[in-house]
Amino acid sequence: MNDDTFENLEVWQEAVELAARVYELFRECRDFDFRGQIQAAAVSVSNNIAEGYERSSNAEFVRFLDIARGSCGEVRSQTDVAARLKLLKQPDATALIADAKLLSKRIARLMEVRRKDFS
Repeated sequence: MNDDTFENLEVWQEAVELAARVYELFRECRDFDFRGQIQAAAVSVSNNIAEGYERSSNAEFVRFLDIARGSCGEVRSQTDVAARLKLLKQPDATALIADAKLLSKRIARLMEVRRKDFS
C-alpha cells in the first residue's frame, strides 16, 4: 500500500473500528430508524476523514476532519440515548462513548497539526 493514503492514518483506522463496533452492538436492535441513524453517524466519521484527505488542500482536509469530529459527537449522543432506552447495555454504552471521545480528541490533534501546515 502506498504510504500517502488515508488508509494509513491511525484516526481513519480507529474510525473504521468504531463503525464496525456500532454495527456489531446494534445488529439486533429492532428500532430500525435508530439503528440506521447511529450506523450512519458512525460510518460518517471514517468517510469524512477519507474524503477530506482526498481533497486538494489542507484547509479542506481540516474542514472534513471537523465534520468527522461532529459525527463522533453524534455517536456519543445517540449511544447515551440508546443506553437510557435500554437498547444497549450500560457497559457497552460506556465503552463506546469512551472510544468515540478518544477518537474525537485524536481528530482534534490532527486538525491542529494540519492547521499549522497552512497558517
